[in-house]
Amino acid sequence: MNGHAKTMQILFNKTLQQCRSLGASGGRAYGRNLRLRKLQEQSIPTMVAAPLPRRALQSVHEASLLLDRQFPWLADAFARRKR
Repeated sequence: MNGHAKTMQILFNKTLQQCRSLGASGGRAYGRNLRLRKLQEQSIPTMVAAPLPRRALQSVHEASLLLDRQFPWLADAFARRKR
């Protein structure tokens, strides 16, 4: 028997009692999953929003000038040179 025929046999050709039993097991599984989902939601810690970043104390240009003053031998390290 192929897979399709097995599925059809599982779904159909059932007595009323077998259909009720299948429905009841589905309901139990739904209830169990619902309870587990609620427990997981309770155990997950709530996320606190991070504070917004403050304005930079100095601009990039100001920081670059400060580095040039501290390390003068590197001041023109990235300057383009003529060939």
